[in-house]
Amino acid sequence: MRWFKKISLFAELIAISLGLVACSNQKSTNSEVLNKGTLTVGLEGTYAPYSYRENGKLKGFEVDLAKAVAKKAGYKIKFVPTKWDSLIAGLGAKKFDIVINDIAMTPERKKAYTFSTPYIYSKSALIMKKTNNTIKSAKDIKGLKIAAATGTANADNVKKFGGQNVSSTDFSTAMELIRQNRVVAAMNSKEAFLYYQKSQHVTDLKYVEIPTNQIPAQEIGIMMSKGNSSLQKKINKALNDLREDGTLSQLSKKYFDGDITKK
Repeated sequence: MRWFKKISLFAELIAISLGLVACSNQKSTNSEVLNKGTLTVGLEGTYAPYSYRENGKLKGFEVDLAKAVAKKAGYKIKFVPTKWDSLIAGLGAKKFDIVINDIAMTPERKKAYTFSTPYIYSKSALIMKKTNNTIKSAKDIKGLKIAAATGTANADNVKKFGGQNVSSTDFSTAMELIRQNRVVAAMNSKEAFLYYQKSQHVTDLKYVEIPTNQIPAQEIGIMMSKGNSSLQKKINKALNDLREDGTLSQLSKKYFDGDITKK
C-alpha cells in the first residue's frame, strides 16, 4: 500500500510539473505585451518634433502616432520617457514593448530586433551656421568635427564620410555645439531641423540636404523584441490602416509641413 501511495504521489508531482510547464509555455506564447491590454512605449521625449514636452505633457509626431497605433490595435498606452543611450537596452531589459523614436532600420538592428513596416522615410541633412559656405555635401565633412548622437545611423554616416563624431545627447545640444564652435556642423534629419527652425524662430543656422545617392533616405520603423511576431502583425495592420485612412499623412503634415510617410 505504501509503495502504491508513493507511486501515486510521484505521478501527481509529475503531472503538476508538466501542467506548470504547459502554463508557462502558453503564457510565453500568448504574451505579446508586458502588461495585458497596455502597450508600453519607450521614447526620449526630448526630440522635437518626434516627441517632446510642452507644459509638462508629452507631445509630438511619434506620440500621436503611438496613440493611434495603440487604439487601432486595441491597446491602452503607457509612455516611458528614456534617454537615448538607455532606450534600446531598455527594450532588451523588458522595460517596454516597443521603441518609437525615429529609429533607422539598419541591417545590424534588424538582426537583433523585430521592426514594423516603415512609417516615415527620413532624409539626412547637415546643419551649420548660416555663414558657413564650405560644406555643400557629405563629402565635405572629412576631418571635421560633426555632432551626432552615439549609436545612431547619423553617427555611422559621419564616420563613413571621414568626419570626427562628437556625441550630442539631444537635438538642442547639437545646435548649441554648432553655435559654440565646438563642431562645424551636425548631421541629423532634415525634418527635425525644419521643425526646430520654425518653432524656435532660428535665423542663425541653415541646412544642406544630403543627396540620396550619398545617404539614402532612412526607413524609420517601430522596434520590438526579436521574435515577437504576434505584436509585429498587430502593429503592421494598425500602421496599414492609418496609412489607408489618411491619418499617417495628416500627422506628418501637421508636424513636418509635408508628407514624409512616402518613400
